[in-house]
Amino acid sequence: MSDVLDADEIDAQLPDGWDHDADEIVRTFEFDSYLEGVGFAAGAGGLAEEAFHHPTMTVEWREVEVRLTTHDAGGVTEKDIDLAGRLNELAG
Repeated sequence: MSDVLDADEIDAQLPDGWDHDADEIVRTFEFDSYLEGVGFAAGAGGLAEEAFHHPTMTVEWREVEVRLTTHDAGGVTEKDIDLAGRLNELAG
């Protein structure tokens, strides 16, 4: 199991565009169309499956909200920070 990061560690490592919200990190990605958002969510699902670390994603018109936490650890871990960075790369 991964160690939970404290608030200072999270803030120091949080990728661009992400916010710390209680025991999660969250970002809303914006797109030009609904289908672009769906495509991003599909790609994000592939990255998550590779990492065996699965976010909560909400797909809406022209945006996808992603929430990451490590449930078995009870908070934000390096796994969340790493996947957040990969999702930023995917979004371009």
